[in-house]
Amino acid sequence: MSAAAPAPGDLHVVAAVLRDGDGRVLLAQRPPGKPLAGLWEFPGGKVEPGEAPARALARELREELGLHVRPGARLIRVPQQRADGRRLWLDVFAVGADAAPRALEGQALAWVAPEALLQRPMPPADRPVAAALCDPPHYLVTPVPGADDAAWLAALEAALVAGVRRLQLRAPGLAPARWAALAAAAVERARAAGAQVLVNGDPVLAQRLHAGLHLRAAQLADPRTAEIAAAVHASGRPLAASCHAAEELRAAEALGCAFAVLGPVAATASHPGQPGLGWSAFAALRAQAALPVYAIGGLTPADLAIARLHGAQGIAAIRALWPAPVAPAG
Repeated sequence: MSAAAPAPGDLHVVAAVLRDGDGRVLLAQRPPGKPLAGLWEFPGGKVEPGEAPARALARELREELGLHVRPGARLIRVPQQRADGRRLWLDVFAVGADAAPRALEGQALAWVAPEALLQRPMPPADRPVAAALCDPPHYLVTPVPGADDAAWLAALEAALVAGVRRLQLRAPGLAPARWAALAAAAVERARAAGAQVLVNGDPVLAQRLHAGLHLRAAQLADPRTAEIAAAVHASGRPLAASCHAAEELRAAEALGCAFAVLGPVAATASHPGQPGLGWSAFAALRAQAALPVYAIGGLTPADLAIARLHGAQGIAAIRALWPAPVAPAG
């Protein structure tokens, strides 16, 4: 599997996901006098020139926490553009430990429940790691319903039974009254399954349904969107955005979006003739923000591993996550 990787001059860092018997994850606080002091991060450190990432992580955990470990599978590799112009790459591995960690360098340690990780102030590269641990790996974007609303709702229920736990309700061109009724029925079914729901582009409908709001890329540049975003945050509902460029990712982050969708990575049936970014360009864009990001465009659940090698927390899709045929874009 090909993947974007650190280049000469880049800063390569490794970190560990260590869990205790209750499933909590270990975080370390950066001590005074260090850059980003006070922020909480996954324990680890720098990879020395010529050093394999797994070996570097074992060395760092031995030096910092007194642990002898054998790193397991890579969870995610996060590219992050630093303020000094250097590219940072954070390689994160699941790790099993042989003993309780000890703070050998005077750093504060905390065991944190996965769902509370993002409540801690973190360095930019660590936020996508926390999202990969606690948020769904798949984000379903609903297709436009055909003539049979009951069949569309049945397909949605099948997607929920199959494990979809985050979805975006989107139906461009559908009559507003019909879509409002269908979206209400969809929200009811999603909530019964414990899934998070966001409505595409319509803040009024999202508020009426007590659902999250997924901003379209064009809305990110609208000065009125800041007021809309503030209302969504005040209500406790999730906010997300579709992005295609670095400035859109930065705008989504400034608005306080919980995550973004970035693409298209590959050519898609819904946008015929539009070339995809490719994974290297995706990683370069993803590095411009600390925001957790889903990759979208011609992807399936089988692409999750390569998506995470380029910094995505997961994949977003219509056809690949919808358990029924989807009509081609008209």
